[in-house]
Amino acid sequence: MKPKVEKSEEEWRRELTPEQYAVCREKGTERAFSGKYWDHHEAGVYRCAACDAELFSSDTKFDSGTGWPSFSQPMAADSVGVAEDDSHFMRRTEVVCARCRSHLGHVFEDGPRPTGLRYCINSASLDFAKKD
Repeated sequence: MKPKVEKSEEEWRRELTPEQYAVCREKGTERAFSGKYWDHHEAGVYRCAACDAELFSSDTKFDSGTGWPSFSQPMAADSVGVAEDDSHFMRRTEVVCARCRSHLGHVFEDGPRPTGLRYCINSASLDFAKKD
């Protein structure tokens, strides 16, 4: 993985779209079935919209029926980090980019085998690089 990214909130605000900033830096969530990648099926790599780190492969993407892009595992074990999230009167596990700590979404233990995990990720936190 590339070196960690440290920027001021002003720098992040200048570099990200308002929607990306709200999701990545303020831990927002886009509406279900509204993001550009929830029903996206091309082969390639999903990258962090904030720092370009490789996060998820299209090989692990699946249709969870939730309206958000869902993956069974990250590209590498050190691609993402997790943190406890007790917001909105729920206990969830937040998923963040390990390189820049941008909020990506949440991970749940109701995914497909073999991992049993569902990384439920906001499209606004992702960019996509098509496989050649």
